Amino acid sequence: MAEAISKTPEPPYYAVIFTSLRTEGDRGYAAMAKAMSRLASEQPGWLGEESARDGALGITVAYFRDLDSIAAWKAKAEHLAAQRLGRERWYAAYQVRIARVERDYGFTAP
Repeated sequence: MAEAISKTPEPPYYAVIFTSLRTEGDRGYAAMAKAMSRLASEQPGWLGEESARDGALGITVAYFRDLDSIAAWKAKAEHLAAQRLGRERWYAAYQVRIARVERDYGFTAP
């Protein structure tokens, strides 16, 4: 999981927003989340990710260069297996949203 704000390029680029409600217990979730984060970071077109969890509610935002990069990530065999396990073991519900980032600005303290 990311522990910093992603450094993304000048827009436009895309954000995949994954919001989830977890079931009780880990049952391999933490290890799979770490593996998927590593695998995603190796994908062509991947720009970074940010993730937060508060109890059962979690939000991960993954940034990609373009829609083709997102489609390639979604079709990756290891990711497909994780999606199946997520529905079977780890999530009570989830929602995926894909958005085009048009503007990007921020602040960093000195």
